[in-house]
Amino acid sequence: MTMSPSTLGVSLFVAMMVLMAIRIPIAAAMFLPGVVGYWMLTDSYTTLNFLKGSAVARLTVYDLSVIPLFLLMGQFASSGGLSRDLFRAAAAIMGRVRGGLAMASVLSAGAFGAVCGSSVATCATITQVSYPHMRKHGYSGRLTTATLATGGTLGILIPPSVPLVIYAILAEQNIAKLFAAAMVPGIIAMLGYMVAISIYVRLVPGQAPDSEEREPFNVQAMMGILPIATVFLIVFGGIYGGFFTPTEGAAVGAAATFVAALAKREITWAKFKHCFYDTAVSSAMIFLIFIGADVMNASLALTQVPAQLAEVVGGWGLPPLLVVAAIMLFYVVLGAVMDELSMILLTIPIFFPLIMGLDFGMPKESVAIWFGIMVLMTVGFGMLAPPVGLNVYVVNSMAKDVPIAESYRGVMPFLISDTVRTTVLLLFPGISLWLVQYIG
Repeated sequence: MTMSPSTLGVSLFVAMMVLMAIRIPIAAAMFLPGVVGYWMLTDSYTTLNFLKGSAVARLTVYDLSVIPLFLLMGQFASSGGLSRDLFRAAAAIMGRVRGGLAMASVLSAGAFGAVCGSSVATCATITQVSYPHMRKHGYSGRLTTATLATGGTLGILIPPSVPLVIYAILAEQNIAKLFAAAMVPGIIAMLGYMVAISIYVRLVPGQAPDSEEREPFNVQAMMGILPIATVFLIVFGGIYGGFFTPTEGAAVGAAATFVAALAKREITWAKFKHCFYDTAVSSAMIFLIFIGADVMNASLALTQVPAQLAEVVGGWGLPPLLVVAAIMLFYVVLGAVMDELSMILLTIPIFFPLIMGLDFGMPKESVAIWFGIMVLMTVGFGMLAPPVGLNVYVVNSMAKDVPIAESYRGVMPFLISDTVRTTVLLLFPGISLWLVQYIG
């Protein structure tokens, strides 16, 4: 019995989800069903020719070089001790506020995210610095791990953001405008997390000390902000000032971060080599996911399932905001088995044309930018939510004395903050688009 293209398309998606659920690497879980589907819909010669061409086409995209450059910038910042100085400065700023060290961790994660672009890298770096300090001062394992996992999401919410770069390429949008659109929501996220901490430590006793041991507030502590602030101003000032493109800005930022790390005299030759090694490993993983998603998307396109889905949803006559809300809920569910890059690479080719076909009462470019921010916000939610919550796993692998169930309990207040923020951004697109109007 011959399988219809629609049935085959659904079967390929189900097979991919099953492979992910049994912990097959994400890239392989997308690649294998994609190859089988493409082969069934064409022939062996066409499939092999497609695999050769798609790999070359993906790996030679100039704009994608921004990804390893931003990752390298984060590696230099971490190895050069800049993250430790950020935490000290943030702790000095927060003073004796109850829950101040937890808030300082969020602040330092946000600042580090401004030169990193990766949620996992931000999460791991800030955990190394903050975890021992918070535990030493009487913070519970639940609040400490939950705060650090949550703070890590700011690595992608505050530009530069690797997932946002990928969205820009897939949706053919201006990277600089997307970075500008993410700035205000990212800052709102950081402030929302700090408010959640303030409320949580007052409502749940025993999670934070009753009084904080204040870090010395002096010029030396505050100088820890200067290197990161300088790099941020150089990169984004240069991009929005028209001096260089986002890709060139990433290269300049990596070089500037390296100089800042050298100035601190903490980066050795061994650390220097390790920065490039870790960047290469992370970049290879990302590009393998790219190739796997390309193959899967090509197979789904041949089945016509994405086009049929768009036609069915369009025929329902639902309000556009309700369609976006449904997609966001789907991302939350998908986040149970997929990481943020895989979700974006697999779903944007399907959902983006659907969204662009709806009438939101805004210019199409504004809709594309706003939808990208909504996707980014929801992806950050998936980095925390059980049963996977990649950031929670990263923190718990470094905090072995805290059960992962405790960490999941701890992230609930932050997920409430995420829900409120995402709802506000959904209902008021102008918040995300405010800075974009100033970009030429």
